[in-house]
Amino acid sequence: MNPTAAPRRTPALMPKLVTTLKGYDRQQFLRDVGAGAIVGVVALPLAIAFAIASGVTPDRGLWTAIVAGLIISVLGGSRVQIGGPTGAFVVIVYAIVQKYGVDGLIVATFMAGILLIAFGIARFGVAIKFIPHPVVIGFTSGIAVVIFSGEIKDLLGLEMGAVPPGFIEKWMAYGAASGMSIHAVLLAALSFVILVFWPRISRRIPAPLVALLVATALANILHLNVETIGSRFGPIDLSIPTPHVPEISLAQAMSLVGPAFAIALLGGIESLMSAVISDGMIGGRHRSNMELVAQGVANIASASFGGIPATGAIARTATNVKNGGRTPVAGIVHSVTLLIITAVFGMWASAIPMAVLAAILTVVAYHMSEWRSFVAELTSPRSDIVVMLTTFALTVLVDITVAIEVGVVLSAFLFIKRMSEVTNVSAITRELAADNSDDDEEPSPARGIPRGVEVYEVNGPFFFGAAERFKETLSTIASKPRVLIIRMRHVLALDSTGMHALKEVVHRSRREGTLVLLSGVHMQPLVALTGSAVLNELGKENLYGTFDEALERARQHVGSSSSPVETGDK
Repeated sequence: MNPTAAPRRTPALMPKLVTTLKGYDRQQFLRDVGAGAIVGVVALPLAIAFAIASGVTPDRGLWTAIVAGLIISVLGGSRVQIGGPTGAFVVIVYAIVQKYGVDGLIVATFMAGILLIAFGIARFGVAIKFIPHPVVIGFTSGIAVVIFSGEIKDLLGLEMGAVPPGFIEKWMAYGAASGMSIHAVLLAALSFVILVFWPRISRRIPAPLVALLVATALANILHLNVETIGSRFGPIDLSIPTPHVPEISLAQAMSLVGPAFAIALLGGIESLMSAVISDGMIGGRHRSNMELVAQGVANIASASFGGIPATGAIARTATNVKNGGRTPVAGIVHSVTLLIITAVFGMWASAIPMAVLAAILTVVAYHMSEWRSFVAELTSPRSDIVVMLTTFALTVLVDITVAIEVGVVLSAFLFIKRMSEVTNVSAITRELAADNSDDDEEPSPARGIPRGVEVYEVNGPFFFGAAERFKETLSTIASKPRVLIIRMRHVLALDSTGMHALKEVVHRSRREGTLVLLSGVHMQPLVALTGSAVLNELGKENLYGTFDEALERARQHVGSSSSPVETGDK
């Protein structure tokens, strides 16, 4: 074996479970089992609450947490990621169920799984993490507001029919409700007290579980007149669902492409955010693309079992880390624990008051809102504030799919605008004539610029955001020179629009009898120009590595006897 040989790189699409089991010992196994069991208990009320808030039955949330959580841990690219249903999906899932029904949700989730696998194979893991921060803050805060607004009926025990899907319509319906239940309000208040203060007593026993057990027991012992899971949904079907995917028409499938893309993008963002946060907690490094593939497989499996979308759950992942979980074994134990609890105690879930679940979801929404980050973002540049507020408003008032799409597009336009402002095109003929020295090239004693030669310099990336400025600047040349030298020493990137603008300038200049020379072309622009129509129009012989070479060619063209450009006023 060669001692100087470079270490073998671990494949990007290898599950973390494979690598973490090397050197795995009994002590770590016991820590993983303990952490996984605690997270499994934490996941129980959340899986039920997220399913109900999404407009589906509680059992679909439980099977999502069990099936998807298991696959995410087995195939995932993170050591400690815990997967399952999350609050981020509540808004979009509810909207899909209202518009397309449960079958439409299953198909959209299945399609989203395929998209996530494609994202991972195409190595989009790094790119997804670069979704602009104002967009992420905007839609997560918007989701939190929508979740909270959807829980008002159960928090107050309002006597009303089905809650309208629209945000404004919801609050109008709440205002028109005939009355509320004092028992529901008291149970919700008790739950809030437990959720806020129990962590000060013990963090080993999850506060949501304590709130659920205490409030449920109290409601049944005192025979309180409150709505429960059983009274709204009937007995919970705990039998293992048969895997299947509903048959739908091609037209229906096409109409679900947008929702499926939104699920995939949201799931990818949420899971990678969770993985990044957990990396910071354990000092590890996740595999983004493998994580996306695992999320995709998990969502396909969840949809096949009639479940809802799943992704990495930040709060449950943090709970796993804080309790000693360090390998995917903890996530596997979490799913097994949840399966055992569902099988043994699931029959009693029908007695859980809806007010308790509403209180749990309200606290989840509060933490999801990231209101401190939202307020802090209001001190950012005005363009970022506009993006955040637009994304927030669209999430709340319209649809999260539209919000993400518009937010990303707005951010892209702002990025283009900022980059075009960074790039500038300027005439430097007189500066060069007055000063033989140059910062980036060797000084030349013969740097005088002959009459009939104009020199322009492009600073910054030459892409479609700056192409129009380039054409406008060069069109302002008063007298048409015999030679135009374009210095590109500070252009590190050139795209097709930039090349098209360059081609137009070269073509117009040749028509007017002006020779165009390029100097200082870097590798990426050079590769882009090679074989292009621009180079055919320009001519390979007019492409130079240094400015002095281009200047010498200009002298030859205008005649060596030409006198230098005057630099002072006559």
